Amino acid sequence: MQAYVSVGSNVDRERNILAAVRALDERFGRLVVSPVYETGAVGFEGDPFLNLIVGFDTDLPPEVVVDVLKSIERAQGRTLESNGFKPRTLDLDLILYGDRVLKTPKLELPRDEILRYAFVLGPLADIAPDLRHPVLDRTMEELWSDFDRDGQWLRRVEVAL
Repeated sequence: MQAYVSVGSNVDRERNILAAVRALDERFGRLVVSPVYETGAVGFEGDPFLNLIVGFDTDLPPEVVVDVLKSIERAQGRTLESNGFKPRTLDLDLILYGDRVLKTPKLELPRDEILRYAFVLGPLADIAPDLRHPVLDRTMEELWSDFDRDGQWLRRVEVAL
């Protein structure tokens, strides 16, 4: 199954996103990695984030993928206190898992952040422009083309991954 994960950090940003990409590569193998973007904090006053999207194939169930992501976050110093709209060492979210549509207390697929945040949809459209949203049946490129970017700045930055 093709899975896509959003990666973000605004604390020791480059080190943490590099550690995340390495850990995802070690766990899942061959990755498709978007360009890295710097973005403003959303929902709170804070330092800018670095964000990207990583795609990979997996046979693990989505709930297990989420458990792996949480363990990678913890390894980078993420704590329960850093949930919500706050600075964070690392934020990893499973945003798509094939064409699976799911809503449980632990997991929502596809994540609504795809349609709400430029820092999710933009990088996703970079690496999977022809991928169709499992609910809207529109490509990521189409969604990105129609996305209202007002109030959401996104700047591509060079980070050696």
